[in-house]
Amino acid sequence: MCLGIPGKVIEIYDVDGTLMSRVDFDGVVQEVCLATTPEAQPGQYVLVHAGFALNVLSDNEASETIKILKELESFNRDFYGRDATSS
Repeated sequence: MCLGIPGKVIEIYDVDGTLMSRVDFDGVVQEVCLATTPEAQPGQYVLVHAGFALNVLSDNEASETIKILKELESFNRDFYGRDATSS
């Protein structure tokens, strides 16, 4: 199973001919490859898996996905007594 996480593009740049970006995931900024989504622009959301943007999301799609992920985290905390990143 793959899990793509929405993040907001905050900067786009080129690294040796590869389109790259800095993407904000709720306060955590990571470098993401935009080679498969060259249409992405700063301020837009992209769905990211393994450091690659898979597609551009609308603001509504991104906010709904983020909402569901936060609900899942809350469920894990309440049900298991820990956050989703704990093992």
